[in-house]
Amino acid sequence: MNIPKSTNPRIVIIGGGFAGVSLVKKFAKKKVQVVLLDKRNYHTFQPLLYQVSSSGLEPDSIAYPLRKIIKKHDNIFFRLAKVSSIDAKNNQVVTDIGSLSFDYLVIATGTKTNYFGNKGIESQSMPMKTVPQALNIRSLILQNFEKATIAKSLEEREAFLNFVIVGGGPTGVELAGAIAELKNNILPKDYHDLNARDMQIHLLEGGPKLLPPMSEHASKKAFEFLKKLGVAIHCNTFVKDYNGLVVSTNTDLILESETLIWAAGVTGNPIMGLSENALEKKVNRYRVNKYNQVEGYTNIFALGDIALMETENYPKGHPQVAQPAIQQGKLLGINLIKLIEGKPLKKFEYKDKGSMATIGRNKAVVDLKAYKFSGFFAWFIWMFVHLMSLVGFRNRIIVLFNWTYNYINFDKAARLIIRPFTKLN
Repeated sequence: MNIPKSTNPRIVIIGGGFAGVSLVKKFAKKKVQVVLLDKRNYHTFQPLLYQVSSSGLEPDSIAYPLRKIIKKHDNIFFRLAKVSSIDAKNNQVVTDIGSLSFDYLVIATGTKTNYFGNKGIESQSMPMKTVPQALNIRSLILQNFEKATIAKSLEEREAFLNFVIVGGGPTGVELAGAIAELKNNILPKDYHDLNARDMQIHLLEGGPKLLPPMSEHASKKAFEFLKKLGVAIHCNTFVKDYNGLVVSTNTDLILESETLIWAAGVTGNPIMGLSENALEKKVNRYRVNKYNQVEGYTNIFALGDIALMETENYPKGHPQVAQPAIQQGKLLGINLIKLIEGKPLKKFEYKDKGSMATIGRNKAVVDLKAYKFSGFFAWFIWMFVHLMSLVGFRNRIIVLFNWTYNYINFDKAARLIIRPFTKLN
């Protein structure tokens, strides 16, 4: 890997997500050598992926080069690599560009889409966990609009214009609202030969309410907002199968659609090599203690979505969202230096800053400890928090400009089919 030798301890970090980026920043000018490994050369701000898939933002607005984060620090290195396994006995990671030894290892590999074993859905549906996947969805939506204009029958046209989103959590709710705005604001302007009423958006949620992790107030408001936007909501409904054209469910509901977007859950993204006791297989998360040390190891750590830290308040582990990952990364950066210096470590305590979701223009829900907001004020809070959480000043300016332009013009400027998408048969 061409990493220079050093007399300082080597810390290897796998993953440049929220946890990995928060951690690596803590080692600037410290007496350690840090190597960040990721199969992509950029950090993705995943909360805004749905805006890329719905033509609201270009991908460079929510992606930030990892090398740019570390460019001023001579003790921190980045390698574009896919880690295949961990050799814990010899303190090495094995990658597609070679092996690398470590003194301390941090696993921050996040999650992957969970299809719950349904191979048909996995092969035919559209996931949305990465920038390329979001671009695939954007291309497919726009391609379907174009195909609908030349459809030979009403049934064929409706299949192209029917969009099924599975999962009523924040991702599904936000994406449903964004596609509804495409229907209400873009379709009538750009496609004069199509009737917007032929376009249907169906949101399927397996539980009894939308936004299960949030309050009853947030759930009800999200339901109301989506209904006003024209989204058909189906609770207590889960997909049994999808063949690329017909969606079958556990109820009498059968939907014909060329597009099924899967936002129904995630599972951990572990790496082979650690002991079986270290991994909770049901959720694919590493069991960690209060210092994020993986069970059975003193020099191997796990952070964020891949870490299962059972506490009194979170018996099933912390929620797999950005804030636990960011907070764990910051604390581990401090604790690793303390560990190297022989000082006592500080236990992790999660500070819940609340949760939020946006449903569209002037529509959002926010849950804080003492307050619940909805509507325009909640939407403003959501925009401010997400804008300030983006990595990089340029990204914030671009996103702010796009949001302002979209708000004034009722427009989504990024509706470009740059890379056409072809579904597998």
